[in-house]
Amino acid sequence: MERTRIAKVEDVKLIRRGEQLEGTLHLTPHHLIFCHTPGTTSEDESGTAPENQPRVRPKELWITYPIIQICTLRPSPLASHLPSSIRLRCRDFTFVCFCFNDERKARDVYDSIKAWTCKLGRVEKLYAFSYQPQRQEKEMNGWNIYDARQEWRRQGISDKSVDKGWRVSTINTDYGFSPTYPALLPVPTTISDNTLNYAGRYRSRVRLPTLTYLHPVNNCSVTRSSQPLVGVRQNRSIQDEKLLLAIFSTSHSNDGLAEPSSTPPGSHSPRSSDGDGPSMSPEPSFTDTEALEDEMVARGGHEDKGEKPHIYGAQQHNLIVDARPTVNAYAMQAVGLGSENMDNYRFATKVYLGIDNIHVMRDSLNKVIDALKESDLTPLAPNRDILAKSGWIKHIANMLDGAGLIARQVGLQHSHVLIHCSDGWDRTSQLSALSQLCLDPYYRTLEGFIVLVEKDWLSFGHMFAHRSGFLSSEKWFSIENERIGGDSVRPGFSADSGPGHALENALLSAKGFFNKNNKSRDSLVDSDGEMQPVDMDSPSAKRLLSPNKGSSGDKHITKVKETSPVFHQFLDATYQLLYQHPTRFEFNERFLRRLLYHLYSCQYGTFLYNNEKDRKESHVAEKTRSVWDYFLSRKEQFLNDRYDARIDDNERGHERLIFPKNGEVRWWNELFGRTDAEMNGRAAVYNQTHGLGDNGNTTVLTGVETAEDAVGPAVPPTSPPNGFAVGIPTIAAGVAALGIGKGKGTRSGKSPSSLREEMEVEMQ
Repeated sequence: MERTRIAKVEDVKLIRRGEQLEGTLHLTPHHLIFCHTPGTTSEDESGTAPENQPRVRPKELWITYPIIQICTLRPSPLASHLPSSIRLRCRDFTFVCFCFNDERKARDVYDSIKAWTCKLGRVEKLYAFSYQPQRQEKEMNGWNIYDARQEWRRQGISDKSVDKGWRVSTINTDYGFSPTYPALLPVPTTISDNTLNYAGRYRSRVRLPTLTYLHPVNNCSVTRSSQPLVGVRQNRSIQDEKLLLAIFSTSHSNDGLAEPSSTPPGSHSPRSSDGDGPSMSPEPSFTDTEALEDEMVARGGHEDKGEKPHIYGAQQHNLIVDARPTVNAYAMQAVGLGSENMDNYRFATKVYLGIDNIHVMRDSLNKVIDALKESDLTPLAPNRDILAKSGWIKHIANMLDGAGLIARQVGLQHSHVLIHCSDGWDRTSQLSALSQLCLDPYYRTLEGFIVLVEKDWLSFGHMFAHRSGFLSSEKWFSIENERIGGDSVRPGFSADSGPGHALENALLSAKGFFNKNNKSRDSLVDSDGEMQPVDMDSPSAKRLLSPNKGSSGDKHITKVKETSPVFHQFLDATYQLLYQHPTRFEFNERFLRRLLYHLYSCQYGTFLYNNEKDRKESHVAEKTRSVWDYFLSRKEQFLNDRYDARIDDNERGHERLIFPKNGEVRWWNELFGRTDAEMNGRAAVYNQTHGLGDNGNTTVLTGVETAEDAVGPAVPPTSPPNGFAVGIPTIAAGVAALGIGKGKGTRSGKSPSSLREEMEVEMQ
């Protein structure tokens, strides 16, 4: 209790969605608890309830401290006769305002919240390490749901079954090979651990290409990695090329699986099978977007129709998917990173998806919050102009478009796909997990979805602690009349937070934040692996492998500019698939919403660390409960009543595969606590305001590249510029001269200045 300046305040007024309630506010070490007694239905003349009226039980609102994103104190002197207030914006999009008659008590509450929220200093002081589960949860053990070897066996990979061309390597069992990767790494049987050792040195943070999903019908794979260390000198690794060739060749060990159609190999181009799926599956109806993507991939792969494919199997068209915008990927070469030089990977085609980085996504969500920030004081609908300008729906649509492209390549084109972005733990996790939801009905069950999250997010090292900021930050706390001009923007609230000052405050905040030199942005040299030179043997690189520690001893800190709603976006995209295919998922929308809540509640230990190594070294499974205990002990609350478990590829609506309908992407209104009409309105209007076109379709592809040709963005210069150190302005001008965005299906052309600004963001 040493952090609690005040434990109880009476006569507090709670304002939420314009409604006011009076009650008592309690402050405990882990929660804010507001208690109030609802008014009785009838009273006698003296104002007291009749004796025979049932006693009304008090109601409580619990707010766990880590879920508080923004806390703003507005003190009011006694002479003003106005109450002092504390406004909270929570990560589950709960907006509340507490009003106090005593300004001193308001300050004590503010100081106590700040101390319990952002002055803990260690993850081990969070609620999860003292939480005592309810009786039904004690019977569960969610830590045992995911077993890596069992999941690989389910996919047909084991030591006793090598006919599929894969084995489980133990090179990383002590996490000494790649600290952010899982202990067990499925790799081709033709690749030795010695080859892996050398190949890993060519990938950022030693996150080399590794299997995450093997399709049971055609033996084609989804693999994932980080970006290669290409640099301006166009470095290459024979071992990395050998590994990727072996991955793309694994399905050739069984020709019956690789070529399910009766057409002999080489009798037609790889794209002549666009409509041919497994023989038992009806042909899906593709949108114009999908047709455009297929055309771009086909043109990039074989412009000369008389040329034979470089890969085996007429139906295969293996892809390297770089999730980044093309410009950003090229810019990484300045610091020794980059994207594959396709002269060295002639057996594949590379596509760029143009999915923006964590900083763009964080800014996009902050704009959504700006549209909702008055939700505590007023019941009015959100500002739809701000919602439209946030770009959130466009980002979700792009993510789904990329996942659909991967799913079509694996499930219908019988091809292998390697996915990477920068470090391979943000955009890569999103695309990998979403494509598997489309490919495998198992992952659309409650148990399967849990396994998917454990495998592709937790085990493969998504940085939950970094991206979620569980220990909060003092930058998220402010006292309005004590602010200094030029402070960083605190999303959701402004210096004058009343509805009448919203526009003025937004303009002033924008002026302070988006200044000429953008000085309010922190230096993010290790946030997303972008624009950061990497030398795995250097002391700085070793330090970056354990980025969850602060600079002072063992104290953990939150780097605000490294937070981003990456997992939130994945859940939003999953919601879109659930909404579009309401009978194909065993779980319901509430399951996704509660999962996002418990990501930030810190009530369970599942998401508290950045990778598998950190969780094992911290003994989190012995010290905390798993979040899956909560869901499995209340399973009936999270099941979809419309779920149909039948899988029959001969019956439309029951096929194994599902695909996103990008023209139907919508706001997840339940998550934001709003009605469908308030958030979505007319679909046609939203398609236009979010840049989805007249038919609601857009393409995420920004380029296709092979050793011979490129579609969309042009190929970068084959010879590096003079001198190793190339400044950002030089690269920006060079990339601008390539004409990126002028090809079919690409973004509109950008000026050199706009390209320079975009790459500076990537640099951060």
